[in-house]
Amino acid sequence: MAKQLIEQVAETSAVAVTKSGEAVGNIMKGNAEALTEGSNASRAAVQELTRAYQELASKNAKNLTAAMQALASVKSPAEFIELQQRLIKEGVEAAVSDSRHIAQLTTAVFTAAFEPVKKQIEAVQKSAQT
Repeated sequence: MAKQLIEQVAETSAVAVTKSGEAVGNIMKGNAEALTEGSNASRAAVQELTRAYQELASKNAKNLTAAMQALASVKSPAEFIELQQRLIKEGVEAAVSDSRHIAQLTTAVFTAAFEPVKKQIEAVQKSAQT
């Protein structure tokens, strides 16, 4: 009787160790896949963010050139003040809009990088509870 009990415990332990090993292997594989997916997604998002900064710099350079040409062509002090006020207003509006766009892209970079890892953590936690 004791011998059978020992054999059953040994067999149960072996099965549990095998299942635990498989579970750990699956978790490790999932972790690696999540990191790879996050890395690929963040790489693409960073490229998009870089492209946005380049476009912004180019746009700002063109706007500055156009503003300087417009200011140079004014005929009176009143026209100069009116133009200057319009350019300031447009510049502030553009800066706010551009800042929002860059902030959205930056958020997307971090979301893309960490979302796969977050999902993997949630999956591991869920499997640990079952």
